[in-house]
Amino acid sequence: MNKDVTIVGAGLVGTLVSIYLAKKGYNVTIYERRNDMRKVKMSAGKSINLALSDRGWKGLQGVGIADEIKKIAIPMYGRYIHNKDGSNAYQPYGKDEQAIYSVSRAEINMKLMDLAEQQPNVKIHFDYKCNSVNKHTKEVVFENTNSLQVITKNYDLLFGSDGAFSASRLSMQLSNDRFEYNQHYIDCGYKELIIPPGPNGKFLLEKNALHIWPRGSFMMIALPNPDGNFTCTLFMPFEGEKSFAQLKTKEDVKQFFNNEFSDAVPLMPTLIEDFFTNPTSSLVTVKCFPWTFDDSIALIGDAAHAIVPFYGQGMNCGFEDCVVLNELVEKHQHQWPKILNEYQNLRKPDGDAIADLAIANFIEMRDKTADPKFLLQKKIEGNFSQKHPDKWIPLYSMVTYSPQIRYSQALQSGNKQQQIMDKIMQIPNIENIWDSNEVEQEILNSL
Repeated sequence: MNKDVTIVGAGLVGTLVSIYLAKKGYNVTIYERRNDMRKVKMSAGKSINLALSDRGWKGLQGVGIADEIKKIAIPMYGRYIHNKDGSNAYQPYGKDEQAIYSVSRAEINMKLMDLAEQQPNVKIHFDYKCNSVNKHTKEVVFENTNSLQVITKNYDLLFGSDGAFSASRLSMQLSNDRFEYNQHYIDCGYKELIIPPGPNGKFLLEKNALHIWPRGSFMMIALPNPDGNFTCTLFMPFEGEKSFAQLKTKEDVKQFFNNEFSDAVPLMPTLIEDFFTNPTSSLVTVKCFPWTFDDSIALIGDAAHAIVPFYGQGMNCGFEDCVVLNELVEKHQHQWPKILNEYQNLRKPDGDAIADLAIANFIEMRDKTADPKFLLQKKIEGNFSQKHPDKWIPLYSMVTYSPQIRYSQALQSGNKQQQIMDKIMQIPNIENIWDSNEVEQEILNSL
């Protein structure tokens, strides 16, 4: 079997897959373009907290590190909606205390780096960017970003896990005829802001919830951190009536936030400073094919399927790549042509499905979480699902809490369920008879 694995990128997925492969006996070398984040002060403004859910936990449990990560994660049991008129609503995510977990991207990445380096057969080299991959000679060229020294490394197996703007993927794009590539930017960007802790590290909002300020064409969210602060992210169009383009002066920002997020403003003492210091970043979806080349190269994580963050599944999907790959190594007994072929066939439809679901969930979070009709639909679904758990799992639960259901299956089932609910919501007087036998029977008949 091939013994030497080279991984481009020491992000979340690159480090996790290195641990899986090391535990299978491979010698793994990772090359990371950035410097070692454990040795430098993190710059604020681009971290976006991540939501770790069951697919991600499964990936961490597979290498026995879930308990380590749990120490830096905060459970969020539901959405806490902040309406413009000052009223609030709470929507639990699942049932029986099901939660998604808020983790800092930097914190979990540093923890994974530590755990990867504890494997005797993993080595991480920082400050090395990937210049090119030659699949014919099985060589990859790296350049040290400090000394500009160029090195050529031979590989038996190469994994490109270097993110949405992957250099390893670009090499494959340039050297493969009929490589399909599609990138799509949504018209919204994001900016990170902060709600600091109160006295004695007190959380100033409900600690165990994901906070959303839905405002139609834009929204703000806040996720808790262990030190008592909340990482807030404003998602808003770049151009247009209510957009980043309109917020040019301190006065513009002050007025906009007082109008739209009046309950949050008193909790954000550094709002103006953060707004003008932190970058406005774009959000991209990447779909490509193939993901594997010549039985020795594979794209994994965002390099294969970058998605927008609105289902909280980017990291979870990447970690699931690692789980599937690991299962296939066992199934095919280290025969990489078979492993990579099945990995691609299984994961490509799921990567596409979660990309589409993430875009759809943006519209749900931004427009619908404050809509009474939408909330009633969710109530009906939840009620029916409780009575008939074998017949109906809500889409959110399929994606977030059901790793045994593939993303592509969840998308299919979710579309079918939505068609049924569209009919149910047309029933006259539905708001008064939503939990009646008549409605229950109607759903059963539709199924």
